[in-house]
Amino acid sequence: MTDIALVDLAAALGLELVGDGARRIRRPAHPAEAGPDDLAVAMDRRYADALAGTKARAAILWPGADPAEHGLDAALIAPRPRYAMAGLTSHFAVPSEAAPGVHPSAVIDPSAELGPGVAIGPLAVVGPGARLGSGTVLLAHASLGAEAEIGAGAVLHPGVRVGARCRLGDRVLVHANAVIGADGFSFTTPEPGAVEAAKARGAVDTPPATGHVRIHSLGAVAIGDDVEIGAGATIDRGTLRDTIVGAGTKIDNQVQVGHNVRVGRDCLICAQVGLAGSAEIGDRVVLGGKVGVADNIRIGDDSVVAGASAVGSHVPPRSVMMGVPAMPRDRFRRLHMALGRLPRMMERLAAEASGKL
Repeated sequence: MTDIALVDLAAALGLELVGDGARRIRRPAHPAEAGPDDLAVAMDRRYADALAGTKARAAILWPGADPAEHGLDAALIAPRPRYAMAGLTSHFAVPSEAAPGVHPSAVIDPSAELGPGVAIGPLAVVGPGARLGSGTVLLAHASLGAEAEIGAGAVLHPGVRVGARCRLGDRVLVHANAVIGADGFSFTTPEPGAVEAAKARGAVDTPPATGHVRIHSLGAVAIGDDVEIGAGATIDRGTLRDTIVGAGTKIDNQVQVGHNVRVGRDCLICAQVGLAGSAEIGDRVVLGGKVGVADNIRIGDDSVVAGASAVGSHVPPRSVMMGVPAMPRDRFRRLHMALGRLPRMMERLAAEASGKL
């Protein structure tokens, strides 16, 4: 790994430098594990004690910190720690190992179009009529279906599956074993069944329906530029129109995006979120881990839904929701506090009923 002078790192990250800028840094590290050539990462005052035993001579610290007080020769000052961490880790990140060109074991249909500088790894498959933009990387065992398209500078990690006719934009990053473009989970029965009875009347009062018949997915999936999709995530193709994920959205591991779903731009969708068919997620929405969104539900722009919430009704823009069922945060807190008081209230009512009060 190539080292870097602290003064150059400060300029690259846009951070204030205090002390010896000529000191060279090999890598960022936890203060307890940092060596003399490392940059100890302690961007919060809570990590001050951890610096006491560090062997590092330089660190990235919180505003107002004095490196000399912690036995350091130099420091970078980070007023916005997480943003500084993004730049720091990006600078030292190890790129995917893939030499330009096509591995001998890869299977490339003769009708596929490969842009300049693409890298296709061992046992990857590119189907008929598929198109890869310049500099795109397909790592081992990744596959691209017929007439699928990927823009420039994209990276598909091992085992990624992109179905036929799906379209991914520029600089899309897809982590291992994600599946884009599987058929949607959509079935019907010749006669009305339990689900229809439950929705209409709140009771299963019809004869049992048998013989589930698939509604096939004729649409595809369209992914915007600069989208990241986590390991094991699944995005189903649409029934008649495409399932859409807007530019800049980041999807965590093991997320399920159902058929016909529309996700806006710059959203954050955390692990194990499930979006049922035809849900619509606005721009810049944040969905915490394990959030469930029912079918045909709309979540407005700039909303935040807390982890493990279940969204069963439309959410206005700029809402903060939590709970099962999801409700505005202030209402949830009032109900939660009232729930905590219920045992004492019940004891008091029982005492009053027995004449003890």
